[in-house]
Order: sequence, then C-alpha cells, then structure tokens
Amino acid sequence: MRILFAGTPEVAVTSLDHLVDAGFDVAAVLTRPDAPLGRKRVLTPSPVAQRAEELGLQIIKAAKIDAQVTEQLTALHLDAAAIVAYGGLVPQDALQVPRHGWINLHFSLLPQWRGAAPVQHAIIFGDDITGAVTFQLETGLDTGPVFGQVTEPIGAMDTAGALLQRLSDSGSRLLVDTLQAL
Repeated sequence: MRILFAGTPEVAVTSLDHLVDAGFDVAAVLTRPDAPLGRKRVLTPSPVAQRAEELGLQIIKAAKIDAQVTEQLTALHLDAAAIVAYGGLVPQDALQVPRHGWINLHFSLLPQWRGAAPVQHAIIFGDDITGAVTFQLETGLDTGPVFGQVTEPIGAMDTAGALLQRLSDSGSRLLVDTLQAL
C-alpha cells in the first residue's frame, strides 16, 4: 500500500518507524517547517523530518496544506494517508486525495478529549483510563468513524510524557493494523 505519513513531534516518529518496518510504501512524509529552537533560535527540522531524512524518504514541509501541497500529494498516487500529530488541519480538497482517505491516530478515547493535549487533559481531570484510536479523518475536529482503539490505565504516578510514550507505542501498532485492514 502506497501511503503518505503526516506528523511532526517525537511522539509521531514511532508510528513512522512501525509503518516502514511493516513494509508500507511510504511515498512521502508531510511535516511542519523547521522551527527555531534553543537559546540561539537555530532553525531545526521536526523530529519526524529528521527521521524521514535518515530513512531516505521524500519530505514535504508545510505549515498548512494549501493548493500547492494538495497538488504534490495528488502526484504521489496515494492509497492512504496516515496522520499522527501533524499540527494542522487537512482541508476537504486534500482529504479526497488518497483512495482510502486519511487515517488519524489520536491519543484519547474519542469522543473524549478531542483536539490538542488529550493526554494532559486525561491526567488533569483524573481519568482512570485513556487510550488511542484510529479513525477516518473528516473536516470536523477529531470526528469521523472510529476503526479501532487500544486502552491504557493511568497510574497515580504517571506523567503525560510517560503515558504518551506508552500510547505512542501501542497506538502505532494499532495504526499499522488499521492500514493493513484497509
């Protein structure tokens, strides 16, 4: 299956690695543009861009998916797009590009904690359990039919970072299973 991978932060790298290891044809990686980091504000590629470069994958850097990016994606002849914490909305024109659409990995048990920082919200509000879901991306924020989910208990001493790392691992396996089922 020929796919696009869209993601930006470190937590998305695990999914990219699992998809490559599972034998998916990753036609390109879409990630946010380089950002200034550190005291000296040095322009630095995203963790996903760094990993894609190590893997020798084509990288598309875009702050938003506009007509030009949609045209680039169309030229890739994609079966599906996997998206994990890309950091931007996917417009309707781009949603229609891959044959099987965009499959999002989200780190909560939707419909709870839609949007940004779902793991942090689960901890702040004292949830006992959270998880990750894969779902068909639509124009609404974290809406669309859910394909699968994994659950993860939240321990009394869990930090958002530790919990997110566990969800990144189990969620990336769920993403692979979902794409293979397509």
